[in-house]
Parts: sequence; structure tokens; C-alpha cells
Amino acid sequence: MITGLVALDLPAPARLRGRRAAFAAVLAARGPNATCRADGRVWHFDDSGGNWLELHHLGEGRALLVGHDHEYSQTYYGPAAEEFGEDETDLLAGAPDWWRPVVRQTLEADEYVGFVYGFDADGWKRAAYSVPDGFHSVGLPALTMERTRESIVAFTRDAPGLGGESARRDAIDALVAADGDVTEAHVTAVIGRGGWDPAAGAAAARKFLAV
Repeated sequence: MITGLVALDLPAPARLRGRRAAFAAVLAARGPNATCRADGRVWHFDDSGGNWLELHHLGEGRALLVGHDHEYSQTYYGPAAEEFGEDETDLLAGAPDWWRPVVRQTLEADEYVGFVYGFDADGWKRAAYSVPDGFHSVGLPALTMERTRESIVAFTRDAPGLGGESARRDAIDALVAADGDVTEAHVTAVIGRGGWDPAAGAAAARKFLAV
């Protein structure tokens, strides 16, 4: 029985921006990469393997996070339930109407939807269900500062400017603390000089300032 929406312990969208922008900066500096990016009011992340999530900023302090993991989302919503012959999980049960347009738009783009989380003044919430929805397995680095640091270190191991050294923690923290207002100097401090493109990294990060 649905008893109402379930509260989630996740960072507010504003707390995610600096981390996502920092990770996007490193990826873009390394070379053309769209797995972590800001497109206007939508922040996209995918793992290059078909698993993805998007954070839609809707104004008035509201946001909606939608996504899917093709291996671990066991919430078959909408057309997916019929296609795979599975019981449907109603990801919008008890949800306010403002959740629905983004979900409808996603389904119309022929994407599967495994999870839908809504954010407003009361924090993050989702519909009540007991099956795994795949959110955590998508692997968004920005969920914690520790994971953000680890991911940036991993993706910069082969940066020519670092000469085989790991990216400095203080430089990574400064890149995150810029909160999207990233300069080439911020990026260079993380990746070193030579080989990669700090201007491309700064430009990718600054797109997160749109919201």
C-alpha cells in the first residue's frame, strides 16, 4: 500500500553544483566528453555504458532527478513494464503534478525511467516502493566530496602535466569550492601544465552557472 512519499537523504541541488562542475571541468580538459555536463537548466551524467541520470531545475526552488540503470533498475515504469513483462512500479504514486512533465518528456524520448526524485522546500522525496531503482549504481561522483575527489584523481592519473603524480587535494577542493565559477587557473592547478586544455575545462564548468 502506498502511504505517501519517502524522504531521501541526498544533497540539495545547490550543494551538488560545485562537485559536478569540477568533475565536468576535468573531463572536458582531458578531451571532448559529454558524460558530465550542464545543458541550460539540465545537469546530465552518464557512465558511458547506458546508465544515466539528469537533474532538471524547475524554478521556485524545485528540481526533479530522473534516470535509469539498465542493469540494476528493477522499477519497471510505464512502457517498460509491458515491454519486459514485469509488474509496474508507479514512480509517481503520491507525487505532485509538477513531477509529471519531465517524466513524460523522458518517456517520449524513448528512454526508460528507473527512478524519479523530486526536490522542494521539504527536501528530496520519491514514491514508496521496495525494489532497487538503480540510482546509486549509476555512480554519480558528486554525491559526496570524497567520491568527487576520488573520481577526479582517477581521471587525471594520465594527465601529462602531472608527470605521474596524483592531483593535489587542495587544488581539487579549490576547484569544487569555485562552485562553477571556474577559471583556467583552477583547472591547471588540478591537471598541471601541458597536454590538456584548461580553457575547455573552465568553459564546461561555467555552464553550471546557468542555475
